[in-house]
Amino acid sequence: MQGPRPVVLSGPSGAGKSTLLKKLFKDYENVFGFSVSHTTRQPRPGEVNGKDYHFVSREEMQKEIDAGEFIEHAEFSGNMYGTSKGAVQAVQAQNQICVLDIDIQGVKNIKKTELNPIYISVQPPSIEILEKRLRDRKTETEESLQKRLSAARVDLELSKEPGLFDLVIINDDLEKAYSELKEVLLEEIKKTEESRKS
Repeated sequence: MQGPRPVVLSGPSGAGKSTLLKKLFKDYENVFGFSVSHTTRQPRPGEVNGKDYHFVSREEMQKEIDAGEFIEHAEFSGNMYGTSKGAVQAVQAQNQICVLDIDIQGVKNIKKTELNPIYISVQPPSIEILEKRLRDRKTETEESLQKRLSAARVDLELSKEPGLFDLVIINDDLEKAYSELKEVLLEEIKKTEESRKS
């Protein structure tokens, strides 16, 4: 794979990955790009095929997985999700650092590929704080909230595996978390900006 090293960002829902990424994309316009995941679920209102997700049939996706076209894939509540090699290459082809927002299972799958990304885990200071953040969003039913919390507990337990992540950011202070994130990415950011100039 040519181009800058991709970044794998993992961590439970509510840990603050989206907030950190928004800041990063704003401060470094055009340096970062998202890989667009594939899914077999139906588009939600306002979602655009090729922008939010590549919406495909289960048969199509299974065929590509079998052909080795996917870096990682998983199944959630009856739908398949995954990251194709092509989606990452499309970002790298624009000389951007590809950002993959992936769950812990996906991280373990990527470890088996030749992708060689920078692995970063964003974590809440505690499960209690995570629960409060998720409740404050007011987007969850009690059932889906409990599901997210139990997934988060598993996620945090698994992420303790030595050597799994290059950096673990405990997001209790957004500015501090953001500067830690920037610091680990600085070398790739510089490379990307320099290769743009040439």
